[in-house]
Amino acid sequence: MARRIVVTGIGVVSSIGIGKENFWNSLINGKSGISDVSLIDVANFKQKRGGEIKDFNPVLYMKENEAKKYGRASQFGIAAARLAINDSKVMLSQLDSDRLAIIMGTTMANIRELELIDEIWTRKGEDFLKSDPIPKYPSHSLAFSIAQELKINPFCMVIPTACSAGNYSIGYGYDLIKSNQAEYVICGGADPFSRITFTGFGSLFAMASEKCQPFDKNRKGMMVGEGAGVLILEELTQAVRRKAYIYAEILGYGLSCDASHMTLPSIEGIVKVLRRALISSGIKNSDVDYISAHGTGTKANDVAESKAINVVFDGRKNLPVSSIKSMLGHTMGAASAMEAIACVLAIKHSIIPPTINFETSDEECEIDCVPNRARQKKIQIALNNSFAFGGNNACTVFSKYLS
Repeated sequence: MARRIVVTGIGVVSSIGIGKENFWNSLINGKSGISDVSLIDVANFKQKRGGEIKDFNPVLYMKENEAKKYGRASQFGIAAARLAINDSKVMLSQLDSDRLAIIMGTTMANIRELELIDEIWTRKGEDFLKSDPIPKYPSHSLAFSIAQELKINPFCMVIPTACSAGNYSIGYGYDLIKSNQAEYVICGGADPFSRITFTGFGSLFAMASEKCQPFDKNRKGMMVGEGAGVLILEELTQAVRRKAYIYAEILGYGLSCDASHMTLPSIEGIVKVLRRALISSGIKNSDVDYISAHGTGTKANDVAESKAINVVFDGRKNLPVSSIKSMLGHTMGAASAMEAIACVLAIKHSIIPPTINFETSDEECEIDCVPNRARQKKIQIALNNSFAFGGNNACTVFSKYLS
């Protein structure tokens, strides 16, 4: 029999709430996590706002002396992983480490540590540098830190495919279980707020000053955010055997790499990844009840995504497509992991999160973006879109679990 993969635990650290309940309640109530930035000096920036997490205390999820060993992204990842594991009620100590994997996606990983090193070096000189931050920086530490903190020795991998990295990690975790190489996978994504990200998107003129307005005619751009989302995936028969709560089933996923332009999204590439996701999942376009959009709020991305969706779904007027980045900002490598969590909670609660800050329809974005208010709707199948620089696209497909 084909192995089926289900989601049995979720954990999230975000600017609109930490933990699944806080996160979900904020989503359906249209709460914005955008505020004045305090983590970096923005005095000389035109943009001064972002999706910064103000109330995160790592000591709630790890000992204080342990927390000091990890960078901000790793702290987020550890916290989200602990929340997901507690939610799934899986006993890690009883698992065979050879049947367990940790797959994390990211854009910048623990870049904040490198920035702090650079700041001391340039302002005070190399004599003032300490070695403590250096081991926190390498990207592989994101997954390794979770394993270290959980005191397990699984297969670890970090996937750095930028804005689609969370979906890539979910897809790879799905493959590991499907091919009987793993029984449990801890997967998702994490990224911190960083100066280089804030500066980079500002230099591309891709950032809004006040708010993110995906699919709105007068949208000004994206907002930088931070956080982590983690899901526990496991093989269905094992989940049933231990009487785990099953949020949703993963039916399949699609990937594409356009390699056409570093920053300009390709309609053809998005069409390709959506069709591959449908084929992988064995479903028709008419089976889809909801799409969690990449929806960054930039001019080019929203138009390309809207046009691609209309091509693949034959211009369906009754297909809701919302963007939670309107509330969170763009959390980079964590984005599609958080959006996957939004999908499985939408399936569970039969509620679609809204696209907030929507004011004026755009004739180039002919979709139902669920403007400003959450919507009650039974959802059998949800798609989660993510598109990264360089055309690294990924789409995961979640379904209500039916025994």
